[in-house]
Amino acid sequence: MEPKPWRNRVRDEEQLLAQLNQLASESASRRAEALREGVAELGSVANVARDLGRSWQAIDQALKRDERKRKATNPDATTTE
Repeated sequence: MEPKPWRNRVRDEEQLLAQLNQLASESASRRAEALREGVAELGSVANVARDLGRSWQAIDQALKRDERKRKATNPDATTTE
């Protein structure tokens, strides 16, 4: 059996990377939503970070990244702040 030409292999891998990037983006959005629920339940980003054993900066950055992504995809959306 003849191996796939390199151009086809590159194209296939680029498609796979695009799918993986989309899945990672969707996962990050779901994670941010769960973190928001944690903040609502526990009262602060710091409390969520303590509960998860993470730094508050990591939690805060995840929430901010998601907020920026939401604003970029829907600039007319209002925030709940």
